[in-house]
Formats: sequence, structure tokens, C-alpha cells
Amino acid sequence: MSHRVLTRRDFIVSGTAAAAVIISHRSLSQTSDLADLTIQDAAASIRSGAISPVEITRAYLGRIADLDPRLNAFITVTEDLALQQAREMEAELSRGQWRGPLHGIPIALKDNIDTAGILTTAASAVFADRIPTEDAEVVRRLKDAGAVLLGKLNMHEFAAGGTSDVTHYGPVHNPWDLERVPGGSSGGSGAAVAARLCAGALGTDTGGSIRSPAAYCGIVGLKPTYGLASIRGIIPYGLTADCVGPMGRTVGDVAIMLQVLAGYDPRDIASIRTEVPRYTSALTRTVSALRLGIPRGLYEDTDPQVLASAEEALDILSTMTASTQEVELPTFLAQRPTLVESYAYHAEYLEDRRDLYQPLTLERLLRGADIPAADYAEARYELSLLRKEIANVFEEVDLLVMPTKRVLPGRIHEDVDNPNPIRNTLPFNLYGTPAISVPCGFSREGWPIGLQISGPRLGEVDVLTLAHAYEQATEWHNRRSPLTG
Repeated sequence: MSHRVLTRRDFIVSGTAAAAVIISHRSLSQTSDLADLTIQDAAASIRSGAISPVEITRAYLGRIADLDPRLNAFITVTEDLALQQAREMEAELSRGQWRGPLHGIPIALKDNIDTAGILTTAASAVFADRIPTEDAEVVRRLKDAGAVLLGKLNMHEFAAGGTSDVTHYGPVHNPWDLERVPGGSSGGSGAAVAARLCAGALGTDTGGSIRSPAAYCGIVGLKPTYGLASIRGIIPYGLTADCVGPMGRTVGDVAIMLQVLAGYDPRDIASIRTEVPRYTSALTRTVSALRLGIPRGLYEDTDPQVLASAEEALDILSTMTASTQEVELPTFLAQRPTLVESYAYHAEYLEDRRDLYQPLTLERLLRGADIPAADYAEARYELSLLRKEIANVFEEVDLLVMPTKRVLPGRIHEDVDNPNPIRNTLPFNLYGTPAISVPCGFSREGWPIGLQISGPRLGEVDVLTLAHAYEQATEWHNRRSPLTG
């Protein structure tokens, strides 16, 4: 159950202004609540002085108090800290300082992302008293950009599953149907963004843990290229595939957040050196020259309602782009690297805290215990080849399009052990390529359906460009869950 942090802690907020982006502004009269504003709109209003960081922070805290008892999206609500940071951002604005489009924007974090002085549990009793002394690199970057931290979000324990109902703090509920799972493992992030409990959130993704909640909760979630955003200071699941990325209500909001997250971290084992483009340029680019690849193998054995929505999305995209063609994706044998890596991280805790793990988590972690070193080495070799092989696919096409999830969200405590639950998302973690999920429809029951778009390594701009163009051509992202009215 979420709770307020009882001890206050002053953060020294510093950094340089983020690059300015093109942002649209709409009249505040068009929204009944400050928490309805997208990051783009809120940024424009904060910069112009139409609203203040304190006002919008209070609006989100009020929604958390009102709605989170039904959603259980938060583990920790940092109310005192959030208001303190909002006042600091407001004071800077009064002095003419503006750090960029996240200045004064309320953000929440998945609870496997370290925050100095704030409980960080990965939703497990194993870490129920764990308080880091240092921020994760992505948290430092968000603070430098002026973001306000609302709290830490519930998740599937240790990111070891896709439902977010296996957690020491009780299951997360989907805002579209409180009896359904929100997806996982970043289920609290997906639910909080969809219910407007934060303007945006961070999730982590090793096999689909950003994109699955995005699809099930009707929001946008981006898994970046492996190594583009630092994973230092994040409790790992599998270091060869772990990614951290933004979750928001629109593609534009996700692009703004990615701009802050991306960039080399010399202290991070996975971080890559690369030029960071202006991701918000995707919001003004055209898609007419893009060639789309359709991996039909990822359309098979899909729920008819999901398939119908994906095919309808393809029809729309085909009229906007240069061409579509079917493609075959490289195949892979197993997740052996991740299985071994997750067990290796937990081995010391399994010696004396085994009884504190949720049974399903323990079962999953122990799968990596008996994999021989030779098998792990072979799997790493295969993974390296796989990441080279996927590049060949993108010589023929620019982007790939498919359903994010092949099934609709199941009931809490019943949606376990579905065959191939991450079949459509896991490949892109293994390939190391970027992939985004955007809303593309709803089931007859009113549950969201997601469309996944993937590009080549470091192809985030094209991925965002197509996702934004589709978003603008449809209205799915404008729908609100029954919980939010």
C-alpha cells in the first residue's frame, strides 16, 4: 500500500538548462484539471507563467490521494519532497531561469530505480528496508532537467514477470478495469500515467516491461536502444538486455523525456557513446518515405480483437508511408543470458532471505541456477550474432510494425503462465533495438490495445516519427479510463 515518506530530505538541485523544444500550447480553459495537461502543454503553461510548478504538483498529489487507494500504483509517495522541489523550480522561474520542458513537471519512478534517501524496494520484502545513498543516473538527469519527484511506483517483484500482481505491496490494478492486470513489470508506471497520477513515468524493460503496461493501460511506452540510457543505479534483472525508458500519454511527452535520459554514462556497464539527436524533431517530420516491414510471424495466434486493431492500424499507416512488405526476423534459442544474470544477482540474497521472495519470483530466479557456464558463454555468443543479424533486416525496411501484445489483459491472480506472454516484445530486447507501444484500439470490453513499432539500433527518431504520425491520425490516445472520468 502506498504511503507518505515520513522524513524530509533536502536535495541540492543543479544543472544546465535542457535544450528548448518546439511545444504547442492550448488554452487552460480546455482542461478541467491541471493533471489533464500533457507534458508538452504543461511545459508551455509553466514557462509562460499561466500555471506554477506548485499548482500542478498539488493537482497530482490530490489525484494520488483520491485514486491510488483503488489502483495501488504507488509504493512510496514523496509528498513533502515533491512540494519542496516544486517550490524550488517556481523560485527559479521567478528569477528568469528555465531548465527546459521538464522544469516543474511531476514525474514518478518505478521502484527498482535508486533514489538517494528514499525507499527503493523493487516491490519485494527482500528489500523492504532498502534506502540507497545515491541516485540512479537517470534520476540525476531528471532532477537536473527540473522534474519534480512524486514517488516510487509498484511493480512486478524484481521485474521478474509481466502482471504486476506478484508484489510484496499488493497487486496493481488496471485503470480501465480494476479486476484486470496492468501488465508488467512496470505496471505501476503504466497505471499511474493512464490514471493521471503523474505527468510521466520511468519504467524498465528486459523483455517487454515498458511496452506491455503501455499496451494494457492505453499509453505510450518506449524501450530505447540498448545502452542509450544509463541503467546504473537500477536493480538489475538481466544486464545483457535491461533498459530504462519513458512512459507518457503522448509520443511527444515520451520524446521530451527521452531527450533527458539519453547520453553516455562512463560509470555504466551498458552505456554506449553516440551522438544524441533532437528527438522532438520527430514531431515535425514526415513519414512518406518510410518503408514498413510486417513480421507476420508475430501476428499469428493473436486474439481476434487485437489482430483486427493491428490490421486497421496497418491500413492507416500504409496510406501514409512509402511501402509495406512482409519480413522474417532472426530467430533465437532462449533467454539463457538473462536467466543466469538474474540468478547471479540474487544468489547472495537467496542464501539467507529466500523465504522473503514471492513464490513465483523464486521459481523464476532458480531457473538460472543450474545453467552451465559453457551454455551461458554460448548464449552470449549467439546474442552478439543476433544483434548483427537484425541489422540486415533494416537494409530492406526502415521500421517494423506489429501488435504489442497478442492477448488482452487477464484477471488479477489469474493471468499467469500464458504461453509466450512476451513473444512480441522480447525479440527487440535481444536485438538491442528501440521499440515503442502506442494505443491502436480497444476491445469490446473497453480494454486498450497497443501497436508496436521498432527500428534499427539508434533509430529512435524514425520510431518516434511514425508513432507520432499514427497518433495524430487517430484518436485512441485521447480516450480516458472510466476511473478518470
